[in-house]
Amino acid sequence: MQASLFITCYNDTLFPETGQAVVRLLERLGVALDFHPKQTCCGQMHANTGFRAEAFAQATRFVRLYQDAQSVVIPSTSCVAMIRDQYPGLMRELGNESLRKDFESLLPRVYELSEFLIDKLGVEDVGAYFPHRVTYHASCHGLRGLHVGDRPFRLLREVRGMELVPLENLDRCCGFGGTFSIKNAEVSSAMLSEKLHDVLSTRAEFCTALDNSCLMHLGGALHREFAPTRTIHIAQILASTESDREEELP
Repeated sequence: MQASLFITCYNDTLFPETGQAVVRLLERLGVALDFHPKQTCCGQMHANTGFRAEAFAQATRFVRLYQDAQSVVIPSTSCVAMIRDQYPGLMRELGNESLRKDFESLLPRVYELSEFLIDKLGVEDVGAYFPHRVTYHASCHGLRGLHVGDRPFRLLREVRGMELVPLENLDRCCGFGGTFSIKNAEVSSAMLSEKLHDVLSTRAEFCTALDNSCLMHLGGALHREFAPTRTIHIAQILASTESDREEELP
C-alpha cells in the first residue's frame, strides 16, 4: 500500500519527531510513504481568523499536491477537521467547478493517523512496546469534529508493557483552540487548569493525544508546574518497539 504523508506545518516546525515516528510506524507496517516537500499549511489559522482568500490558497495547494495520492495520512485531528469541515465552504465560495470536483474526489482518501491504521489498514496491534503509565487526552477536533471514537483506545490497549489510565472528564477541552488561547487568555488558562488537574490525578508518566497543539498547551503547563508527567504524540508510542528500547540502553 502506498500513502502520502502530510506532516502539517505545526509538526514540521515544532515537533519533527512526530513525523519521524509516523514514518517508522507505517513503514514497519508495510506502507510505502512519499513526502511532498512543497507542502505547507492546511490554512486553518488563516480561515479561523477571517483570511478566507489566504486559506483558500492553501486548500488549493493541498488539492493539487495530493490529487493523485492513494491515501493521505495526517497526524493531526485539527488539520483533518479543517480539510473536512472548512474546505467545502472555501471551494463553494472561491473555487471553480474543476477544483471542486478534484477536492470531492480526494476527500475520501484523507485520513487522520488512527483512522488510517484501523479503517484503511485494518490493524489495532501495531507491534508497539512502551512500558509506561499513560493517559489519553481527547482533543476537541478529534472528539467532536472527526468523531474518532474509540480508535485511539483500541490502538493503545494493544501496546505491550503500557498501563493505560482513564482520564476523568475526557470530553473537556484543554483550552488551547489556536488563537483562542491568545484572544481569550483568561478563559483558556482556566480551562487548562481544570484539564491539568485531571491529568495529574492519573499519576501518569505520559499524557498522549492525536494532536500536538493540545499537547503543546498541556506540556507548557506541566513544565511550569515542574510536574513529572510529560506529553507525547500517539504516533511516538505506536512507533516504539522493544528493540528500540534495547538500543537506548547503555
